[in-house]
Amino acid sequence: MPFELLRRAPDVEGEGLGAVDAADRLILDESAALRAGAGAGQIAVIGDAYGALALGAAHDGATGVRAHQDALLGERALHANAVALGLTEQVSSGPLNAALVTGARVVLMRLPRALDALRDIAGLIAAHAASEVVVVAGGRIKHMSVAMNDVLRAFFTTVDVTHARQKSRALIARGPHDGRDPVPAAARVDDVEVRAFGGVFAGARLDIGTRALLSALDAAPRAPGGGSSEDPWIDLACGTGIVGAWLARRHPSAYVYASDQSAVAVASARATAAANGLADRVAVARADGLEERPDASASFIALNPPFHSGAALTAAIAERLFADAARVLAPGGQLWCVWNSPLRYRATLERVVGPTHQVSRDPKFTVTVSTKR
Repeated sequence: MPFELLRRAPDVEGEGLGAVDAADRLILDESAALRAGAGAGQIAVIGDAYGALALGAAHDGATGVRAHQDALLGERALHANAVALGLTEQVSSGPLNAALVTGARVVLMRLPRALDALRDIAGLIAAHAASEVVVVAGGRIKHMSVAMNDVLRAFFTTVDVTHARQKSRALIARGPHDGRDPVPAAARVDDVEVRAFGGVFAGARLDIGTRALLSALDAAPRAPGGGSSEDPWIDLACGTGIVGAWLARRHPSAYVYASDQSAVAVASARATAAANGLADRVAVARADGLEERPDASASFIALNPPFHSGAALTAAIAERLFADAARVLAPGGQLWCVWNSPLRYRATLERVVGPTHQVSRDPKFTVTVSTKR
């Protein structure tokens, strides 16, 4: 497999942000014999960052490889890499559901860092894959824990552990049992019903950054501009959708547009909207930022930007979202943003969006309002 040809694009690229790592190579090596015995459509791939696993299997001759990536940009990178390698006919992408793993005899998986995400995935495989399925799940040792073995053992008869190689390791699970489809965790937070599938940021709770943002909005002397069906309030990088649901509950005539590139976030946000009876006023899209929204069309955007790409700390994601918010905001429109205080985003917000003032700040989080020039 010519791994050197794989790119992260259209996701952020840069030093230390590669499209393939030692864990990908280990998973492919440990699964080589299994994949050789699998027929067309019998290999599924889950959590493949930029396509190394799915395309590695296809390069070795597999056909009908079914892949799911939580991140939309990862999914798009897989397809771009497939085009570059001439492998588009062998690989397809789809949601994390029964169709992804039904009849699969081999599942290649990057271990998610969240145990609840692993529990959802393992239960789904055990419920719908072939009875002889073998799961080869790997990751970087620093992100793995013994608890991952326990989660897999809840759904598989045997779980073997490979030798470590280049700071990576794989778990190999066989004998599926007691499978189940994912069900979101549920909680009531500040009069909002929150629903969270495994792996979504903060789970079924209110993280302290979002709490700071909601507190600032609650203390504002007036409601934000917009909120109509033509100019909905925007919950950018929405996660579980708690911000959009909070706004819609407090303003019964308001409309909200929420977006996130994470499939599990979108599923969670839609479930949150439905649980609060808001599905008719809160639209949720899986999108790269605000790519679906026209220029200069919004009066209000709320944002709690992520600052990790995989395990790497980077400001590039937030800056990309700031630029997209600036594009979509109409002159005079406002971006309400909460960010980790040590990241010092204010100068960037001033440059990219417009005049920015601080609403609240503590050692951990800062809330600012930027007005589009």
